[in-house]
Amino acid sequence: MMARARKGRRRLRIALAWCVAVIWAFPLLYMLLTSFKAEADAVPPTLWIAHPTLQNYGIVLQHQILRYLEDSAIISVATVALCILIGVPTSYVIVFGRLKKADNLFFWFLSTTLLPPVAMIIPVFLLFRVLGLLDTLGGMILIFSGVNIPIVIWMIRAFLLDVPREILESADLDGASRLRSFFSTILPLCRQGIVSIGLLVFIFVWNEFFFSINLTYVNAAPVPVYMASFMTQEGLFWAKLSAISTLVILPPSVLGWFAQRSLVKGLTAGSVKG
Repeated sequence: MMARARKGRRRLRIALAWCVAVIWAFPLLYMLLTSFKAEADAVPPTLWIAHPTLQNYGIVLQHQILRYLEDSAIISVATVALCILIGVPTSYVIVFGRLKKADNLFFWFLSTTLLPPVAMIIPVFLLFRVLGLLDTLGGMILIFSGVNIPIVIWMIRAFLLDVPREILESADLDGASRLRSFFSTILPLCRQGIVSIGLLVFIFVWNEFFFSINLTYVNAAPVPVYMASFMTQEGLFWAKLSAISTLVILPPSVLGWFAQRSLVKGLTAGSVKG
């Protein structure tokens, strides 16, 4: 009886998991199906495709979406690299350094994430205009790095707090400098976490719209700005927007698929104290 009850509960959990998966995936499925519809068939919304067509993808590709995808890729990859390059050593210094009131420094970094973007956009826009950074790849990398570095510091700190201090003390007894300990000991231990956080930052930057639409025009416009061009006074082009969205979600989806093991390990590593 007990075995049968456990088997019944297991089947129930599996059924609930499938229900959640279907509910979560339904918007993606609807978006994919809509992308193969003619614009006139996209509204009212239905799952049935009366006349499948690739016309939406042809129109999207003719509008130079590849250039926008390239800009998004450059901005996202460069931002991830800069955030990791600055955020990881900073977290190391906060946790293992000999700074006084290091916790205050950490909470100051963390407090900057509470600023709403709408409160920052005017001073950032004016500063970028003075420095000539409007509609430039460098400007977008700079603003996105500034927004995401505190998040990287916050998350990396959680991993470093789980690293036993005895490891660094042992390295000190062996005559290793703190810099050498950082590269030979700390980085290998936090590798999974760094991969996970880098992927999250990539997704944040890839999907960011507010700063992109206000600080770029043509030369450094990422994909979200391109998508906004299909929102006109005449209405929304649902079929074309679905085709664009399908293409846009492919890069982070592929990265997430290949890095899912590292992502799960990295995000759970800092949650259990040794």
